[in-house]
Amino acid sequence: MDTRARIAWNLRQLRSTMGVTQENLAVDANIDRTVVSDLERGRHNASIDLLDRLATALAVDIAVLFAEPDPTDPRPTPLRPGRKATK
Repeated sequence: MDTRARIAWNLRQLRSTMGVTQENLAVDANIDRTVVSDLERGRHNASIDLLDRLATALAVDIAVLFAEPDPTDPRPTPLRPGRKATK
């Protein structure tokens, strides 16, 4: 697994495990939601600064994003799509 795929896997795994939407993560990291989406699909080449902001927003060490996933781990499940209804 290349580094971009590893980051994509770990980012989605962390975000979905924590129950954080792409939009909320983007707001917390001060980036556009489409950047989070592109990162999770391995379509964006992230800078160290961007990865640091994402790790900070998720309250994890940046090294977690580079960790080699266990090959027996199931694919990270996406959260329910769409925006939450406003009151």
